[in-house]
Amino acid sequence: MKLVQIVFSPTGGTQKVADILTEKWTGTVTRVDLSDGNLAISDIAIEQEDVALIAVPSYGGRVPGLAAQRLGKLKGNGAKCIIVCVYGNRAYEDTLVELKDIAENCGFQTVAAVSAVAEHSIMHQYATGRPDEKDIEELQGFVETIFEQLTTGKLTASAPELPGNRPYKKAGGAGLVPKADKNCIGCGLCAKSCPAQAINPNNLKTADGKKCISCMRCVVKCPRSARKVNGAMVSAAALAIKKACSERKGNELFL
Repeated sequence: MKLVQIVFSPTGGTQKVADILTEKWTGTVTRVDLSDGNLAISDIAIEQEDVALIAVPSYGGRVPGLAAQRLGKLKGNGAKCIIVCVYGNRAYEDTLVELKDIAENCGFQTVAAVSAVAEHSIMHQYATGRPDEKDIEELQGFVETIFEQLTTGKLTASAPELPGNRPYKKAGGAGLVPKADKNCIGCGLCAKSCPAQAINPNNLKTADGKKCISCMRCVVKCPRSARKVNGAMVSAAALAIKKACSERKGNELFL
């Protein structure tokens, strides 16, 4: 049995949570990076005896559309899966139920679910430094419980009950499209790393607003910190969710 880590993590927060959850796994761990725009999904082989950890960030209370599209092309072949949604301390709303539906439509069997908090990818003042030591301890406790029950046969495909609604809430648009400032040296790393291939290598200054998913990967990857989003818009968005983010949210395990 191998563990397949299937992760969509443009800025690294979701990957960090996924790594915490798989850190003590003693068998083979195969990584599938759904953030890679050149990922050959048809080459990914998942067997029935495998266990998949599927982790995505919550974008406005939903699974990111691009992640959903790429996940939908996988073949679970009856493998058990643990689904994980990571959010920036506001709310994850319908993300887990949507992720469960996507996974099961692909042939996975959902046996457990986790919600976890990581630093907000745009408004870094929310959940700053998370997952922190307390989170790590808690998340590792979750995974010990999950795998203990998996090995003893206590976890079945009678999927856990999850918070959220069907139909899902309406998905929001990109909204914040990063642009390059005068510090851009034209290295093209932003275009190469963009999960949505929204940046034209011949025009690095901006991005295609119809393709951009506001994931901020180009902002994180830029070696000169030359890519930014509109500061006034970020401030307004931060103010709008300030009350919802003021209280520390906890991580949750669903079995």
